[in-house]
Parts: sequence; C-alpha cells; structure tokens
Amino acid sequence: MFCKNCGQQYVTDEAVLCVKCGAQRGTGSNFCPNCGQPTQPGSAVCLNCGVSLNDFGVKGQKSKIVAGLLGIFLGAFGVHNFYLGYTSKAVIQLVCSIVGIVLSCIVIGAFLVLGMEIWGLVEGIMILAGKIDRDADGHLLAS
Repeated sequence: MFCKNCGQQYVTDEAVLCVKCGAQRGTGSNFCPNCGQPTQPGSAVCLNCGVSLNDFGVKGQKSKIVAGLLGIFLGAFGVHNFYLGYTSKAVIQLVCSIVGIVLSCIVIGAFLVLGMEIWGLVEGIMILAGKIDRDADGHLLAS
C-alpha cells in the first residue's frame, strides 16, 4: 500500500499515517495507493496498474471494537456478522436463535440458544483479539 499524498510505501498494512509526509491514510489524490505511481487529478482508475482510485483505503472500514462488542453482546442474533457483511452466516445465527427462543420450552431449544450465544461470544473475542481481522469484502478492520 502506498500513500495517496506522496507515493511513499507504508511501513505496514495497518499504518494509519504516512511516515514521510504525515498524511492520514486514504487522503490525497496524487498517487495510486496500489502501485505508488503518480495519477492524473480526478482519474477514476490508475493508468499504470488499472486499480480503481475511488473508495480505496480506509474509507468505509469497519471498526474492530464495534464488531467485537456486537459479537459479545448480540452475537447470538448474528448482529456482528451483519455488520461485517457476512450475511449468510448472520442469517443462520438469527434463524437458529429465533427457532431456539420459540422452542425454549423444549430442552433442544434452550441448547440451540445457548449454542448461538457461545458462538457469538467466541467470535466477538476472536475479533477483539485480531484472529478475525477482515470484513466480508476483505478490508482490514480499523483498530
């Protein structure tokens, strides 16, 4: 990843500031964030590597803290997975929890709800610990 302001390569993929110019990651429009080559003002794509210059970088990043806390407190309903864009997994968690609540008068329903709560809690802890560090689009979660 390269600074869009000066073209310098970031020290790590998690860097939030450029060490050369001090610009916040994702700001600027002079250089391609993928290859570091100069870009034309207002260009939609880099003429060197072909990557889209719109919505590249930290814009739209999801928060690791928010995702982790949603997993811990509302994980049984898949809220953290909806937030991260893992819709299929979130729907499974939501449906299982609703079915478990409806069937809670039966022992199986209580175990189903408990299982969903444990699943959400574990995923929330994994998000906060950094084991799950990307959303469904592959973007790193912001610290």
